[in-house]
Amino acid sequence: MTRIDLTGLAVRPAQVWGGVRLVPLVRAEPVGGLRLHREVYETADGCVDVGDGTAYTSYIPHGFVADWSGTEREEAAYGTRLGDAPPAAVPVRAPHHRLAKRRRGERRLRFLPLNLALEGYLSLHFGGPSVLWEEWSRAALRRGLSPRAEAAYAGVDVPGLAEALRIFELHPGQCGVLVYTADALAAAFVVPHPEDYRLLHPTLVEDLYGELVHQYAYYGGPVPGFTARIRDGAGGIRDLADLRAAAREQERRWAVAHDGLMARDLLETPYAFERVYRMGSFALYRFLPPFLRDGREQHIGELITDHKGRTAYLKTFRLSDAQVRRGYLLRRLASCDWHPGRTAEALGISRDELVRRIRAAGFGVLLDAHGLAQAARNAQEG
Repeated sequence: MTRIDLTGLAVRPAQVWGGVRLVPLVRAEPVGGLRLHREVYETADGCVDVGDGTAYTSYIPHGFVADWSGTEREEAAYGTRLGDAPPAAVPVRAPHHRLAKRRRGERRLRFLPLNLALEGYLSLHFGGPSVLWEEWSRAALRRGLSPRAEAAYAGVDVPGLAEALRIFELHPGQCGVLVYTADALAAAFVVPHPEDYRLLHPTLVEDLYGELVHQYAYYGGPVPGFTARIRDGAGGIRDLADLRAAAREQERRWAVAHDGLMARDLLETPYAFERVYRMGSFALYRFLPPFLRDGREQHIGELITDHKGRTAYLKTFRLSDAQVRRGYLLRRLASCDWHPGRTAEALGISRDELVRRIRAAGFGVLLDAHGLAQAARNAQEG
């Protein structure tokens, strides 16, 4: 599996409020055997104990429970906050894979929405240099990228989003939505059943959104609404059946245009998937993009697929250009065993430019000034 498969989900005409566009996703039939509920948290400190004395600190709006037991139980949810002022910081202390926990003796899995995906991004090459070349400090080898943090915005702070979610009506069979700000894809959200979506629709305003999404919503102007023009061409519109067929043709054209243009980067990008947990015939994954610097959107996220690879649950987070650059730089460093000379050569740049990029990415604390100077002298003497 390398791409997101939205087979079984159909696009409906967009609903627009100012600069926010919501594109509904509907299913003809719900995904059988899986339901998604919300989780109650007794504390609101934003800190989750993942075992072995390690804590993962994050903004936690709510938790999800994936239920494949068939009992159809539901739970209430209460939002929690990490501090009072946005943006909410999302630091991780160590790369762990225990943010998804199965309840003892139950066919239910608890996980934190988007935190699986963010932890996967934050733990990218978390250990730092694998070899202590002279340019890296000893602290870099001991601590790696710890602590590592990224900033995000709560949905309530994305201009227009809360109002859009409040006023828009849900479609029959709606199981998901694609959220756009200034017609740039901000997030995708998919659940297995329409009743799950009806329950979880309000939580979109509590979710995390990237800095770029907030900027687009804040500075972007209103976007055009969906309009359909049915012309009385050859043959004409003779009755309601003809009118219905013409309207459905307009919806089909909208869906083709949307998938081929607006959602193209999300659907066509090849991702690296990591399975976090298997739940009977379902599997929970998180995924990372290839960190290509070609101007395309880059999303991280998590999803649950059935035995055919179809998406039952999906939640994505769009990375900013700076986050993409950091991921790209870490990937290139790791592929060259963190050797600055070989990395600079692979990138087609000088050592000095590589050092500048490392510092600009916020990784300058890993560098050793004495080692950099010695490496520069060695290069000159060589």
